Amino acid sequence: MTVDKRKETMRKNLFVRSIAAVSGIVMLASLAACGDNTSSAGNNSGSTSTEKITGSFSGAGATSQQAAEEAWISAYMAANSGANVTYNPTGSGAGVTTFLSGATAWAGSDKALSDDEVTQSSDKACANGTTAFDVPVYISPIAIIFNLKGVSDAGKHINLDADTAAKIFDGKIVKWNDPAIANQNKDLTLPDTQITVVHRSDKSGTTQNFVSYFKDQAPDSWTHELSENWPDIPGQQSAKGTSGVVTAVKQADGTIGYADFSQVGDLGTAAIKVGENYNEISADAGSKVIEDSEIDTSAKGDNRVVVKINHATKAKGAYPIVLVSYDIACPAYKDANTAKFVKSWLTYVTSDEGQKTASSAAGSAPLPSNIVEKVTKSIEAIKTK
Repeated sequence: MTVDKRKETMRKNLFVRSIAAVSGIVMLASLAACGDNTSSAGNNSGSTSTEKITGSFSGAGATSQQAAEEAWISAYMAANSGANVTYNPTGSGAGVTTFLSGATAWAGSDKALSDDEVTQSSDKACANGTTAFDVPVYISPIAIIFNLKGVSDAGKHINLDADTAAKIFDGKIVKWNDPAIANQNKDLTLPDTQITVVHRSDKSGTTQNFVSYFKDQAPDSWTHELSENWPDIPGQQSAKGTSGVVTAVKQADGTIGYADFSQVGDLGTAAIKVGENYNEISADAGSKVIEDSEIDTSAKGDNRVVVKINHATKAKGAYPIVLVSYDIACPAYKDANTAKFVKSWLTYVTSDEGQKTASSAAGSAPLPSNIVEKVTKSIEAIKTK
């Protein structure tokens, strides 16, 4: 996808977004009391009240969700005028820590909870001895972004296989005209420019999702431990948050980094080799990977919907570097009003309308139907009384 095409897509999305916001408000009016009007084996509320949600509620976490969260909050508060909802994009790790302390109603995270975090959630976050669960709310490709004079500014992408990309980010390939890159991009004239890698400085689920692709597909070239923290590799630059990485890459020729697709803007992106083809990044290409993935049934705790991303997919047109970002919540809260809000909130953001709103605002892919069914069941388990 060229830069011009991406700009045109973004212009169209602005128009679609305004339509989605209006339809989202109408839809939210009927969902406002979803904290009360669903029933399941885990929920005894069973009420059909049309009560609007009121009060102040906060979440924090993944920067990847920021654009989607802003759009969701705008539509949600328009339909629930008595609700004040805020989201602080502190990063996945910081967001989970804040949630576990009981300071926020929910967390956004680009990685599922660890077993230890699930256990810890019963201390301060969740009530009645229950433990937190995670449900997918946002699916988006992770772009390899770059700034290279004569290439990215000309609207061209570069082709990379997993092994080459891993070696670039590990500092083993240091020039843009290295044969490993040039042989995959024979239509480009690549300069003898030093490659500068820009990575996240903060604890990040996006980082973990990104390097997990290398761990799966290029294990001999990426030998670092899987972590939310970037490894200590000499000669690289760091920046806080997705926006920080994007800004740093924009500011210097020869730079390369990684970022949620929603924040790529005019930067160049890499097409990734899948089978014999190089597939360009798009929301649809990312969703094809999730459709070809499975649910992790080994995840500790109840009501959890954790996706095992199939990085080895051979699906036609699939872009294999993708993140599944979760909202983390409790099945029971000390405050019933918070429980009503969280149930209503999650019902909206995972609904067809909520997913359309996110797609218009951030270019994310909708949740596949097989995942939505499991997510709905988990949300219904939230007790509101």
